This record gives sequence, structure tokens and C-alpha cells, in this order.
Amino acid sequence: MKGGCMKEYLPLGSVITLKNGSKRLMIVGRLQNQIGSNDIYDYAAVLWPEGLVDSKHFYLFNHEDLDKLYYIGLQDMEEFQFRPVLESKLNETVHKKKA
Repeated sequence: MKGGCMKEYLPLGSVITLKNGSKRLMIVGRLQNQIGSNDIYDYAAVLWPEGLVDSKHFYLFNHEDLDKLYYIGLQDMEEFQFRPVLESKLNETVHKKKA
């Protein structure tokens, strides 16, 4: 994750492909830590249409890795009210990396 300003994160349920990827993925998490490291990724996703096949297999990637957007997930009032929480988490992450 680069930068410190709030980007427009795709909502959960969005279906995408990654650059150099052929399989579609569905976003199931945002601002995700990789277990065993300090790396933070913009998104976590699972295979689409298979879904979560194994709890150890999530795809972690950043916004700049996206190639194609097939479907935008649910955007309602609850999603828009949650975005400041994401922004706060992003700011905390950026400050921790600088410290």
C-alpha cells in the first residue's frame, strides 16, 4: 500500500480480475494484514464463483494490481458510513509505518 490519502476502495462483493490474471476474484476484505509480516494490502479476495474454498487461501493485492472490474459490490448508506472507519485505519497504518 502506498501513499496516505484515502483512495476510493471498491465495496465488498466487487468482482475483478488482476493484471496478468485470468480468474475472477470477489473482494471480501479491505486493508488486510498478511499473516507473519507487517505488509498491508488494499484488498483480500476469494475465487469467483467458487468462493472461500479453504480458509488459508485468500488473494491479497493492492488497488494498482486491478485489471478489470466486472461487478461493483453493494453501496448503501451503511457502506458510506463505514468509509471513515477505513480512512482512520489507513491513517493509523501509515503512521505506524513512519514510526
